[in-house]
Amino acid sequence: MEQDLVKIEEVGAEVIYQQDRAAIDIQISTAKAYPRNIKRAIENSIAIVTMDQKTAATCTYSVPRAGKAITGPSVHLAKILAQNWGNLRVEAKVVGIDARQVTCQAVCFDLENNLAIKVEVKRSIMTNKGRMTDDMITVTGNAGNSIALRNAVLSVIPKAIVDKVYGEAKSKITGDVSDKTKFLARRKQVIDGLKDTYSLTESEIIGAVGKASVDHLTSDDLVVLIGIGTAIKDGDTDIDTAFRRSKAHGAKNEAQLQRLIFGTEDEARKFFTDEQGFTADSVVGKFLYSLAKEKGFELIVTNKPQQQTPEEKKANMKAGANQSPTLL
Repeated sequence: MEQDLVKIEEVGAEVIYQQDRAAIDIQISTAKAYPRNIKRAIENSIAIVTMDQKTAATCTYSVPRAGKAITGPSVHLAKILAQNWGNLRVEAKVVGIDARQVTCQAVCFDLENNLAIKVEVKRSIMTNKGRMTDDMITVTGNAGNSIALRNAVLSVIPKAIVDKVYGEAKSKITGDVSDKTKFLARRKQVIDGLKDTYSLTESEIIGAVGKASVDHLTSDDLVVLIGIGTAIKDGDTDIDTAFRRSKAHGAKNEAQLQRLIFGTEDEARKFFTDEQGFTADSVVGKFLYSLAKEKGFELIVTNKPQQQTPEEKKANMKAGANQSPTLL
């Protein structure tokens, strides 16, 4: 019986470099020979993003940051723009995984204009139960790749073009809300969709855009809510962070309090440093401070500057008034 012989040959770094260089040179030559048509690229991009509401809805994302919703064009819009802009070389990959973070890198190279931009994104792989499993780290890495790719592509394609296409997508998302009846129907569709998909209450949904009542929602709020849904699907955020921020914050405080009671002096000191709103003369501050002292922890009480008017500052300087101490 004859056996096939397999010959293994090592390829040096220089050979790989020359192969990549030759491939890029060919792509650049092709881009120069067939330059992009900007008008056609814009028209084709708008035609795709406004094809239907479902497609338009994927073109925006919203994530909560510092109590506000940050909204912008999504990775799906970036891919549509890249496909129609043309003469681009785009790549995204995970370049590092350490104990706490995964690092993703994306490069967008405009072959026609000789412009290349590299973007790195770091994503945490830690949960309240410890390090993620390998499968979840892979999912997190893919989400990081998408974010890095989006940022790289949108850094290369001119902002004026991105904004024009994105504006058309947002108009398609809300649909025709020219009168109250149409707006109410669209509002109900968005809220019911979030309720059914993520098992949310109405108060959680409207709270995500800082509104006290569903009657206060505007068409812009609907875009934000739809964008949050897209961000959750893409892994940019999660349900608790987007819609249950107060509960998530409460859980964090509870975990910190547990570390204070059962943990070490360093943990107690870190707790007071992180939670600087607890002053020694507040009920919570007195309770936590007494717990720490009972465990024999040495915690320093310092003065925390408070916001004062110039008149109050002058009066306090004359009177020698003391500010409320903060536990550090």
